[in-house]
Amino acid sequence: MAEKLGVYICEGCDIGKSLNVDELVEYAKKGKLANICPVVKKSAVLCSPEGKAEVEADIAAEGLDGVVLCACSPRVKWDIFQFGQGVQVERVNLREQCVWSFKEDPNVPGQLPLIAKDYIRMGAMKLSKSRVPAPETPETFQTIMVLGGGFTGLTAAVEAAKIGKDVVLVEKAAQLGGKAATMYKSFPMSHPYTKTEDTGIAALIDAVNASPKIKVLTSASLVSLEGAPGLYTATVDAGGEQKLEIGAVVLATGWVPGDKGFLAPMGYGSIKNVVTAAEFEAMVKAGEIKRPSDGKAPASVAILTDVGLCTKTAVAGTTEVCAPVEPLPDAAPAGEPEVVAYPSKESAKHLAYSSELTSLVALKQAGYVTEKLPGAVAYVLYDHMMVPGINERYYKAAQDEAGIMLSKATITGVVEDSDGGVIVQAKDTLLGADIELKADLVVLPTAVVPVTALDPTMNFSYRQGPGFPDLDLFDGFADSNYICFPYETRRTGVYAAGCVRQPMTMATAREDAAGAVLKAVQCIGSANRGMAVHPRSGDMSYPIFNFQRCTQCKRCTEECPFGALDDDEKGTPKPNPTRCRRCGTCMGACPERVISFDNYNIDQIGSMIKEVYVPDDMVAGGPRVIVLCCENDAYPALDMAAFRGKSWSPFVRFIPVRCLGSVNAIWVADAVSKGVDGVIMLGCKYGPDYQCHFVKGSELCSRRKVNIAESLGRLGVEAERVEQYEVSIDEYDKVPGIIERFMTEVITKFGPNPFKGY
Repeated sequence: MAEKLGVYICEGCDIGKSLNVDELVEYAKKGKLANICPVVKKSAVLCSPEGKAEVEADIAAEGLDGVVLCACSPRVKWDIFQFGQGVQVERVNLREQCVWSFKEDPNVPGQLPLIAKDYIRMGAMKLSKSRVPAPETPETFQTIMVLGGGFTGLTAAVEAAKIGKDVVLVEKAAQLGGKAATMYKSFPMSHPYTKTEDTGIAALIDAVNASPKIKVLTSASLVSLEGAPGLYTATVDAGGEQKLEIGAVVLATGWVPGDKGFLAPMGYGSIKNVVTAAEFEAMVKAGEIKRPSDGKAPASVAILTDVGLCTKTAVAGTTEVCAPVEPLPDAAPAGEPEVVAYPSKESAKHLAYSSELTSLVALKQAGYVTEKLPGAVAYVLYDHMMVPGINERYYKAAQDEAGIMLSKATITGVVEDSDGGVIVQAKDTLLGADIELKADLVVLPTAVVPVTALDPTMNFSYRQGPGFPDLDLFDGFADSNYICFPYETRRTGVYAAGCVRQPMTMATAREDAAGAVLKAVQCIGSANRGMAVHPRSGDMSYPIFNFQRCTQCKRCTEECPFGALDDDEKGTPKPNPTRCRRCGTCMGACPERVISFDNYNIDQIGSMIKEVYVPDDMVAGGPRVIVLCCENDAYPALDMAAFRGKSWSPFVRFIPVRCLGSVNAIWVADAVSKGVDGVIMLGCKYGPDYQCHFVKGSELCSRRKVNIAESLGRLGVEAERVEQYEVSIDEYDKVPGIIERFMTEVITKFGPNPFKGY
């Protein structure tokens, strides 16, 4: 525990103008804080070189093992306030969450000094309950395994080899190349971004085969992945099983075409001259474009970018994927490269939405028509032409191509003409008229379905199962948090790249591969030093278990979003420190409170809650509300609100938590028993469009709130006094309203906590 603390109160950034800092210094020198804080000082500007130098001098002279810096938000200037190993730092936010956001209540004046004193006590007590983490520092394996030998996987292998890493490349097929090897050309990947290019797949294959750092295993599959990041043992079957020591994995298994049965409403399967984009690509790759009905070269080709006829609108206004009108064979037609067979229609659904890819594929294949069939015309009909960024040049080049005609249109029907041609019916065209366009050949978009939608397992030897959880929420794409942490999956140490992560062009996949490799390298290096990776990168703490009190309830192992905990035959958790992302979800789950971190634990937050001054009389002294706020979205939103001049009730006190998933019910009990009138749990959004940095934290908190409500009911306390709200980082303007509504609709309605004064 930190035993000798220094407390430093900054006068800058309006703190000195709003507060009597001398009074705060004298206050901190007395009472409870005097026993643990031998040094208490003020500083004109704490972040100045002079301010920092004074803190460093006191650390050396007084032997301080912790400093409480009462100034600005811990989200700023964190690089300045570092004082070497062994000296812990606690930031007390007197700027954003005190003076900048203070809103005077005329009925209960004089609250600002009380807020500042509460936060100073809370910060000092928090630090006094904190230890310097002593992490495990295992010797890690340095080899990176790349799963998938397509364009993305080959690029990842080459990039990893370039920075000196040994690579094992595992490809299920007999040959390298993947989907790129079946393509005629690629979208532009280099300047001037106006013409299609060679895919470059042959050169990539040559580079991989020539590299002494890359071991290639074809006709191979991953049998199992045991262990943890930096310490994996991968069993691979490549004509015989072999065990490999692996540090991290890049998942680049790619995609397969979506179930063609979903295209039946647009004529696929019933009209011979309606083909998919994948089938059309195979034609061109084979050297010619011809109609399936008679083998003749078409004089006109209509390329459709949307599958509107394949969707229906639900009552609520949401778009659902329709079922195939009739069963169609899954086997690839003649001329189309074989793909992995679908285990079921449901797991290989056609994704019924437009994307950048459908637009770019249409433009590319329209160019094939003008290249291969001089004099022929290509019609591109789109509902949305999505060509963001540099790809706008490609679109403009297609507009200037004499043989390409482009028009916005909503497809209303696709029917066969008596001579074997295809009539495309459309409305909402650029000219506004309904049209019927006759073409010799019609090309429909091919859905990009990630391989993980077909086979979600990675053959993990984890207590939580062999695969990535909840992939159905993301159409099967491997996901952890697209917004903040690309490449992540729900299993630490495995990084997704390319179309298994999200639909993307080859140019984007090239960058994606390099990014995933860098994350894999970072993971190995962090594990070797006992540090966490994303999102608490550099955190050296890890869960500590008091197994003597463990009841083997398995809640921690079941609720961990990342599979960091296995268990033995009795149900006792078996930690895997390098899998852990330090969110504290296990700590929040444990009913016996046997899980803690050196610098984040039940006693620490409980002690902060107990330091909040709660007046006996709510009318004379005002109510008290504690806000447990997620450090990833809610806390930054509070800071941003303060920066923009927003203010809120002076009766709330904010306590940052790593994640709402780490909130233990005992904290709510501590608050209620102390007489606090209400508790707000303010965190990230959850559900299908979740923004939780730890994926499940906010959702788990909402489930636990049900149990908290039952406990409060038994105590005769209204369940409404404890509420959870969702806020994203950019919704800072909503925070004051959330607090105000809680104060008026809950606190004013129910009055003082019945435990107040006990």
